[in-house]
Amino acid sequence: MKLKSLIEAGEPERLATGFQFTEGPVWMADGYLLFSDIPANIMYKWTPESGAEVWREPSGNSNGLTRNSDDLLLACEHGNRRVSRTNPDGTVETIAGAYQGKRLNSPNDLVVKSDGVIYFTDPPYGIQPEEKEQPHNGVYRILTDGSLELMATDFERPNGLAFSPDESILYIDDSYYRHLRAFDVREDGTLENSRIICDMDHPQPGSPDGLKVDEEGHIYVTGATGVWVFEPDGELLGVIAPPERPANCAWGDEDKKSLYLTAQTSLYRIRTTVAGSGMGIR
Repeated sequence: MKLKSLIEAGEPERLATGFQFTEGPVWMADGYLLFSDIPANIMYKWTPESGAEVWREPSGNSNGLTRNSDDLLLACEHGNRRVSRTNPDGTVETIAGAYQGKRLNSPNDLVVKSDGVIYFTDPPYGIQPEEKEQPHNGVYRILTDGSLELMATDFERPNGLAFSPDESILYIDDSYYRHLRAFDVREDGTLENSRIICDMDHPQPGSPDGLKVDEEGHIYVTGATGVWVFEPDGELLGVIAPPERPANCAWGDEDKKSLYLTAQTSLYRIRTTVAGSGMGIR
């Protein structure tokens, strides 16, 4: 299979521009997209009718966004060094801010398993070296009772993450080593059998960052030159190359066949032939 069989004809469409650095898109059930502009400290809402407009300011320098099964927004906030949930009344609540009495680094991206457990990465991108309290750049999970567990400690810069369609595998990329790893997910949600499934090193700037998976198990990872698309075993099918280097992506629209790309100063969209997978688009 080649990439062209997964992508409808045409180039990525630019939907909005003029931002500082876009990240963390998520499609909400009511039919709109939210995304972060990290340095601007703003969260934007995009709709086909109104385009992009400020949705939350300040945003805690939000980065990765997703939603849970109740369609409540979950956000990794660099500035506040926490994972937050926006409740139905509009209040923003910290659901993870410290582990074993020490502040998290700067939560980066997150994914929700179908049982409601939240997995997130915690590299130190949003803090100065002297501000770091955790001994690891870890991968964590937030259980449904609110407790926080450390899942992996052997990453240098853990970043994007996504489950396979059947949730038997968790993919996590490491921006420092520029590779994508896969973990088997045990029945209790813990991880085992870590392995590198693809190397994304490239002479051009850009490291693996946000990632998503479609319903057939193909993996879409933002990196140097664009969105790299892989088979589940790590075979590279090709690269989706918008005019600006993307940092993250998300499935959206009613049929889940639009891939929204946050790329530097802009927001793009490209249509796919296979629908997206994951809690954030149900």
